[in-house]
Amino acid sequence: MHEKNIKSDLILLVVAAVWGASLVAQSMGLEYLGPLGFNAGRFLLGALTLLPLLLLSRRMLSIFDRPLLLASGAAGFILFMGASLQQAGLQYTTAGNAGFITSMYIVLVPIFGLAFAQKTGKNTWIGAAFAAIGLYLLSVGDRFTINPGDALVLVGAAFWAGHVILIAKIAKQFDNLTLSLMQFLFCGLLSLAGALLFESDELAITNMIAAWQPLLFAGVLTVGIGHTLQVIGQKSAPASHAAIIMSLEAVFAAAGGWLWLNEQLSSRELLGCLLMLTGVVVSQLSFSWLGARRTASKAQQL
Repeated sequence: MHEKNIKSDLILLVVAAVWGASLVAQSMGLEYLGPLGFNAGRFLLGALTLLPLLLLSRRMLSIFDRPLLLASGAAGFILFMGASLQQAGLQYTTAGNAGFITSMYIVLVPIFGLAFAQKTGKNTWIGAAFAAIGLYLLSVGDRFTINPGDALVLVGAAFWAGHVILIAKIAKQFDNLTLSLMQFLFCGLLSLAGALLFESDELAITNMIAAWQPLLFAGVLTVGIGHTLQVIGQKSAPASHAAIIMSLEAVFAAAGGWLWLNEQLSSRELLGCLLMLTGVVVSQLSFSWLGARRTASKAQQL
């Protein structure tokens, strides 16, 4: 079991690194395509990447299973909303900012759990307080105005939280490969429909060809491999480990933005990032040992 957990943690670490680097590729892709057009390309490419594996495994007929279609359709829609808002936000904010704000979904997951009568510990509220202060320092200006790009990414983080909750529920019910391919297909088709309606001028073959490098990275590595590994990793990894490891996406995004896009953060923004990362980690820690320590201390006194 210990070896299985370590393997899952390593898989999720790779996922965090790929997702963080993907935000750099997504920013580069906006030079050629609109947000919806780029997402259409990368998610359909991600589905295409998995298609040969599905054919070789002889599980193609399983895509017509009604419960799978409903589950993957729901996952694909939530994925579409989160990815669209994040990509739109990248037009106005940096890859580093987007990475740290997106990591807020890890704090939002247990808070959303309240709607399903799930208990939320003190660690979540303490972590949320740290993250909120960090978000203020990172995104809110002197005149109490929030960067529109940061606001879009923050709303997108709420959909990422919903996606994590849904995947945690359905990952054990369906074949992971088939589920991944179908949710990418639904997300890609929704993005394509939106691009045809709102970004028809930018949605051209020449632009797709010009953006081939960011599309290849974001489509094959991030979508095809990254999101599939997420499903596999979440299947075995303890929730606390998975959440903390995936939050490192923010660190990889900031490093990638600095290396490849020459993005710089002020001392105020760096402090905000540090507080947000602290909040994410604190929200996943258990303070139960404090109660146990107090109980043991009282027992010794008696």
